Amino acid sequence: MQVFTRVFVSVVALFVFAVPAFADHEDGQKAILVTGASTGIGRAIAERLAADGYFVYAGARKQKDLDALNAIDNVQAVKLDVTIQEQIDAAVATVEEGGKGLYGIVNNAGIFIGGPLTDVSVDELNWLMDVNVYGVYRVTQAFAPMIIESGGRITTIGSISGILAGPFSGQYAMSKHAIEAYTDSLAAEMETVGVAVSVIEPGNYDSRIADTAIERMTSKNEQYAAAGSPFAERYQQWIDRDWDRSKYKAPDEVADAAASFFSSEKPLRRYMVVPAEEEAGWTINQAMTEIAQLNHGQAYKYSRDEMIEMLDAAMAAAEE
Repeated sequence: MQVFTRVFVSVVALFVFAVPAFADHEDGQKAILVTGASTGIGRAIAERLAADGYFVYAGARKQKDLDALNAIDNVQAVKLDVTIQEQIDAAVATVEEGGKGLYGIVNNAGIFIGGPLTDVSVDELNWLMDVNVYGVYRVTQAFAPMIIESGGRITTIGSISGILAGPFSGQYAMSKHAIEAYTDSLAAEMETVGVAVSVIEPGNYDSRIADTAIERMTSKNEQYAAAGSPFAERYQQWIDRDWDRSKYKAPDEVADAAASFFSSEKPLRRYMVVPAEEEAGWTINQAMTEIAQLNHGQAYKYSRDEMIEMLDAAMAAAEE
């Protein structure tokens, strides 16, 4: 419990004491690209960063969303589907023409599907990965020269599902576990050129990520629970549950984490942002469970005292 509380309090403290920072480029206003900015977490982040004085290039796919984003001060909407390279290239050209350079990226665009790992088709898995993983890869790669030039920052919206995994959410968890690895490798590379990298890992907040997911999983049922599958009945019970995310808190705390990342002198590598301590407990406990499993019954294992010493050292390093 002390570990959970310490993590939560340290994250909240960063939100409270962070102050926006602005760097030089022509008019001195820093520019940040936010993908998937039409609704939910992406919209909240775009609005928060714009209110803090950043110039936000807000990516969206539908014209009505582009129009709504353009109505916000300090925001320029950009038509951007992260699975279409031509649109990414056009977005790069738009940002270059803007003359502000690019200080930051928020890779937020993401989708959800779920179902039995033995049943869900490879085509559906590819669709998910194309957005959640390859989209992040494409966008970051395309804008990397501008971020390196500005000595800027890159963050990706992961999930506590990048640590947790459970029945019928394996496909989504796989994509978010990939983002964890991507973040650590990218951070190690970018550190050498003065670019900070992080992952923001939200818990359950109000968003529309489930809306299209339920429609897709229901309409393509045969690709999600094959005829005669031993998991078909359990899957149907899972998909019939309440998917209404409006019961959760608005994602303002996630936007706070993004703002903290871009303004802090010492940004964190990971921002676990959850609406309740219970979700922090699930996540930290799972990480500890994996450590225990790695250590148990192995040829080279550590005693409890040695493990605690390693934990203390890791916590001290995180606080530096």
